[in-house]
Amino acid sequence: MAETLGVVGSAIAVVDMSTKVVSLCSQYCKAVKHAKGDIERIRAEVTTLKNVSIDVQQLLEDPKGAQLKASQRLRVALSDSQSQLQGLEQRLDPGTRRRVMSRVGARALKWPLESKDVEKIVQDLFRCTQTISLSLQVDQTATLLDMNQNMVLDKIPVAEGATFDSHAEEHNPTCHRDTRVELLREISRWARNPRAEAVFWLNGMAGTGKSTISRTVARSFSKTGHLGASFFFKRGEGDRGGISKFFTTIAAQLVKRDPALALHVKSAIDEDTGIFGKAAREQFEKLILLPLSKIPRDGRKFDVLIIVVDALDECERDEDVRLIIDLFSRANALRFPRLRVFVTSRPELPIRLGFSAVKGTYQDLVLHELPEPVIEHDLSAYFKYELAKIKDDYNHSVPQDRQLPAIWPEQSEIHILVKMAVPLFIFAATTCRFLADRKGAGR
Repeated sequence: MAETLGVVGSAIAVVDMSTKVVSLCSQYCKAVKHAKGDIERIRAEVTTLKNVSIDVQQLLEDPKGAQLKASQRLRVALSDSQSQLQGLEQRLDPGTRRRVMSRVGARALKWPLESKDVEKIVQDLFRCTQTISLSLQVDQTATLLDMNQNMVLDKIPVAEGATFDSHAEEHNPTCHRDTRVELLREISRWARNPRAEAVFWLNGMAGTGKSTISRTVARSFSKTGHLGASFFFKRGEGDRGGISKFFTTIAAQLVKRDPALALHVKSAIDEDTGIFGKAAREQFEKLILLPLSKIPRDGRKFDVLIIVVDALDECERDEDVRLIIDLFSRANALRFPRLRVFVTSRPELPIRLGFSAVKGTYQDLVLHELPEPVIEHDLSAYFKYELAKIKDDYNHSVPQDRQLPAIWPEQSEIHILVKMAVPLFIFAATTCRFLADRKGAGR
């Protein structure tokens, strides 16, 4: 609000100074004969600058313009205009010239500017006017996009807790720094490769760490700005267990990420007010594919958008699982931005059948079939980190004579735990939670 008032004040100042300069030009026009063309050029350009500044003032003071963003560019342009007008006023109406006017009359006025000076002044004033106009258009467009974005987000239904950064997922782990290193690199290479398949299917048996990898992938791409959306299925958790709000949740995140999409999603909603209850295929096409395809290539911040879908096997209806796979397999039809879909699941029959029906459209990796040395390395790094943390927490809470020794646990003990855990990260996580649980002490 304070920033907007500051811009209004600057616009008023430009209007006032423009009025003074126009008045001075009118006086010169009456008193000077040889420079009327130059005088008229300056008066016309100052009048145009005045009018556009009045537009800024009226728009920002109008209740309908209350949401208009007063950008830094607009503030700078108005400030520059003030400086230009102030300098021009001083040249046209210095104190000495006013004394001469009062002494000998207006006809003694002499036009103080040469033609080359006039040319530069006109160019500078034109630049100020154009910058203010452009800034105002940009701000109005940004405000319109924000309004469209808010309208869409208010209407579109979403599955609560389904995104990777939701409260429901807040305390769930991501990969430790020294684990899954090569796997995460492979996923990153797939996402960046313009010739890669649209879908990356990471499958593995229960407990192999798929969801942890999904959260890590989603967080990583979110930091780089490439994450379009995420959806973590969870059977029995309301809307997270089916697809009634799957595509609308994806669409809402895309709109939130890129307000330019809001106009096209809003159009789809306006054209079909019942779209939220329509078939998933129609929702996918009208709320996701078509809006993405309508944004100009130069209007996109990134060429690649990643969608992370975790635990597809937790989707309750087999038919819906196969439908999701079929729809995302067509993501390569969208050239800009390139749409990439990272999917994790157990290798259950409906999912295997779904992917077998779209051969050639996806890349896959079986998590529990990674080379055993790779799995052992990751498990060893996990145990070392977690057990060191458990030791530190314990030693800070007990007297010195009860503290665990610095060498705890010994490497041989970690080796035994690793062998017991392969290939299940859930075994490692459960073991560490058990050791960290002080509630069971003494039993």
